[in-house]
Amino acid sequence: MVSLDVVGVFLLCWTLFQPPQVAAFKPLFLDGSVTHREITQMAILRKAAEVCHDIATAKGHDFTLPINNRLTPSAVHSACSTSSDSSSALSTLGFYSAITEIYLSNAAVDQVFAFSEAHHIDNEAFSEGRGLITRGVAAVKASVQQESYISARISLGALCHTLQDFYSHSNWVELGSTAPFSTLIKPDLPLNNIAGPSTPTCKSCTGPNCVDNILPEILLQKKLTSGYFSIYSSTKPAGKCSHGGFLDRTSSREPTGGINKDDISSEHGFLHQRAADMAISATMEVLQDIRLAIGDQAFLRLMGLKQTSVLAFVIDTTGSMSDDIEEAKRVSFSIIDSRRGTSEEPSEYILVPFNDPDFGPLTRTEDADLFKERINSLSAFGGGDFPEMCLSGLLLALAGAPLSSDIFVFTDASAKDTELKSTVQATIERTKSTVTFMLTNPFLFRRRRDASQSQGSTSRSIPLSDIQLYRDLAHVSGGQTIEVTRATLSQATAVITDASTSALVTLFQVVRNPAIAENFTFVLDPSLSNVTVYVTGDSPVFTIYSPTGVSQSGSVTDGPLGSILTVGNLKRVKLNPDNQTGEWKISIDSTSFYSLKVTGQSSVNFLFNFVQRLEGGDFTPKANRPFTGRNATLFVSVTGGDSITVTDVLLVEASGSDVVTGTIKAVGATDFLVNIDRIPEWAFVVQLKGLLNDSTRSLPSQFLRQSPTQQQGSRFTITAQPNSTIEPGTPFVLNFTLVTNATGISYTIRARTDRSFSVSFPSSLDAGTDGSAQGTVTLTAPSNTESGTDVTLTIEAEDPESGDSNYMALRFTVMTKVTDFSSPVCQVVSIKADCPVECSRASWELSTNITDVNGTGIAGVSLSRGNGSLSLSNVMSVDGTDVTVAFYNASCCSLEVELVAVDRVGNVGTCFTSIKSPSTTVSPNGTSTVSLNGSTTVSLNGSTTVSPNGTSTVSLNGSTTVSLNGSTTVRSYSVSFSMCVSLVGLLVSFLYG
Repeated sequence: MVSLDVVGVFLLCWTLFQPPQVAAFKPLFLDGSVTHREITQMAILRKAAEVCHDIATAKGHDFTLPINNRLTPSAVHSACSTSSDSSSALSTLGFYSAITEIYLSNAAVDQVFAFSEAHHIDNEAFSEGRGLITRGVAAVKASVQQESYISARISLGALCHTLQDFYSHSNWVELGSTAPFSTLIKPDLPLNNIAGPSTPTCKSCTGPNCVDNILPEILLQKKLTSGYFSIYSSTKPAGKCSHGGFLDRTSSREPTGGINKDDISSEHGFLHQRAADMAISATMEVLQDIRLAIGDQAFLRLMGLKQTSVLAFVIDTTGSMSDDIEEAKRVSFSIIDSRRGTSEEPSEYILVPFNDPDFGPLTRTEDADLFKERINSLSAFGGGDFPEMCLSGLLLALAGAPLSSDIFVFTDASAKDTELKSTVQATIERTKSTVTFMLTNPFLFRRRRDASQSQGSTSRSIPLSDIQLYRDLAHVSGGQTIEVTRATLSQATAVITDASTSALVTLFQVVRNPAIAENFTFVLDPSLSNVTVYVTGDSPVFTIYSPTGVSQSGSVTDGPLGSILTVGNLKRVKLNPDNQTGEWKISIDSTSFYSLKVTGQSSVNFLFNFVQRLEGGDFTPKANRPFTGRNATLFVSVTGGDSITVTDVLLVEASGSDVVTGTIKAVGATDFLVNIDRIPEWAFVVQLKGLLNDSTRSLPSQFLRQSPTQQQGSRFTITAQPNSTIEPGTPFVLNFTLVTNATGISYTIRARTDRSFSVSFPSSLDAGTDGSAQGTVTLTAPSNTESGTDVTLTIEAEDPESGDSNYMALRFTVMTKVTDFSSPVCQVVSIKADCPVECSRASWELSTNITDVNGTGIAGVSLSRGNGSLSLSNVMSVDGTDVTVAFYNASCCSLEVELVAVDRVGNVGTCFTSIKSPSTTVSPNGTSTVSLNGSTTVSLNGSTTVSPNGTSTVSLNGSTTVSLNGSTTVRSYSVSFSMCVSLVGLLVSFLYG
């Protein structure tokens, strides 16, 4: 199971006081209309499929999936996958998860910025809306550069909301436009032909559909406008269009009616589908810009198509940990070396060392060799005092790792920073990561070398209360606390190998403290493989029973049902591969604490997230713990194909047997809304039951899945309205509100970041007679923080008397203010091509100069089309400009090339050249190409602007066309064969008279 970190930067939930439905494409669900969720998902699916198609084509592989609006995540993932085995299923889950993160962030804008004209491009706020879009694009690119993919997805979802609303709220569709308004993502282009502040744009509606309310002169002159919207006032400029709808008070004032296309029942609902299709195309356009800036592989990571398992270690490096560090090296190297190049290879590696008083730095990398280098450099030192900064290191890893990661903590010491327990717990709950503690010699005396002494030692042991802290955090996360000696640690690390495999699902998990004798059942289905049962505790006695009644005692190492590894307080049961489907049973008896966990590998899994209903019937994501005792709604998505029937969604008590049953409503083939009548007082996990249809079986099989991480409710909530980015060195002030159904309570307030940024906040807040309190947090990122760095701020509130708590977790991207919005410019210097009929016997060459005049400089040049070789060199021009010289050589069988140049803030320029016949091309950065002699293309100097439509045409030899704007100067050209020389002479003579 995975639940999503959508609280991020954009989530704001008024849990007690719901705002009205805002004016936009509907956020998540609306029968008969296209929502932001569907627009965003379809654009992602189509663009991801395009990228996979281009990669496959470049490698000479087939890609047969039709790219249209009928794509599904499972179909795109299958087409993009290079592996046909079942172990690739986790990549499917990662794809589903990334898509959901993006569209939930999109939907959250309707909650966070409900009445912002810029976020919805209402009130003709085109410049302000474009500013949000372009700053969001810059933040996505910077976050990807820092490998902060979660922040990038949050920024991407939010900017897409504003981009998509343009097509619903403006008259772009009514103007007869057939392509997206690209100026919205290109801040260096002017916003032309916008209706002036005093220009009337509409007349009152005369019919129910407002078909003809936009003034004819506005349509004739192609003037751009958008509707005015307010729920508070009917005031608007004279003659302006309104948004429309029963919540828009301006629509009752002359001119009446509206022009929005948010759904099929809107005033311009007859254009709803066209607006939605245009929004899909515009979203694909911005995705293409991001793709060109970050590259195909990073783009697929951003989309979750490259995410498999993660190997994440948090390691104590104090003096007595030498053996533990060596074991961490051994097991990580074994996993890396044995899985390199396979579908089981981890997609990311996380490492955080901790000591006292230091912890970190965080290593987060896709490079296995770099991870090896970092972990190999660890050495044990110091540690004169016993407790270490364990929770600080863990918090850093939780914030840096992808959602739903398995994190392993190696230590033999107590935690010195126990005050972080609630923050760590909140972060576990939010990120849905699983934490397992590998404790060596927890009850034995340990010897540490004092850093200040050359001789002598101190004897310590971890107190039981400190071990319980680790057990509590493991319990909340769905992990384990494994207590072993150093001599047996190598056996216990088998659980790391188990967890670092792809497609891992949790079937069942319980914790009992105090322990009682109990029987548990779990279901195995045909999609499962590598099923493993883990029992941890001091003295558990258990027996496993198969569906046919065959049993095996926990004391039998090799039996009829599987093999059992016993090490320390862990018993690991690896069920035989031929295990039977159906209901299994395990009976456990123990005198003390124990935990039971059953996992396997399967393509069938689920995502869930709490959402809340807006007025009007749709939903937006919820930011924090739901209200205890009140109803709630879960949005559940099931992965693994369309042959699945969900029969039950349950909230199951994490440390008991109570259950709350949800009411299920299907909102798609694999998506469900689940209504929960009441959120229980106790901590719970989400359990999914259903039927799995299998063509090889006459009857469907039962399946069971469970969320490993616990959830819980609260009797109060915290809300905030942040920006998406903060500037380094500039204090950012965030106002937050605490709302409760009680009065007279004083709440303890804590605020922390995962990067130790400066934070100031009130230590307590008193709820007034209205049950609310206001607070302010000031966050400052150091002035030297790199752009794209993400930081998570967690604000917690706790009722000291009851222990009830809630939190708000906000993810920010640190961004230096971007002032460079100009794309790199490509100037073709020469083309040499003499291609015979047998193209394989010859090659052609292209030389270009690429510059970023008055910009941040060229960061990289790559090929987006063409399979030749590209070489780069840097030179200085006579005017002092840095020039990147690109030389391209290709077979005459490869007729086209497109270079992509990216500057240091992610602006993209392209240079397209073709030796096809005939061919005339004007690239977006202003260069022009001329087809000569039917086989050679000469690119003329692009230093002057060339209109994409061209304004003059010159015909040469009756087959070649030159499109120029009448003011272009030919500065350089070179053709390798003599036949073209005369043609170039004719062209130059024509241009200069």
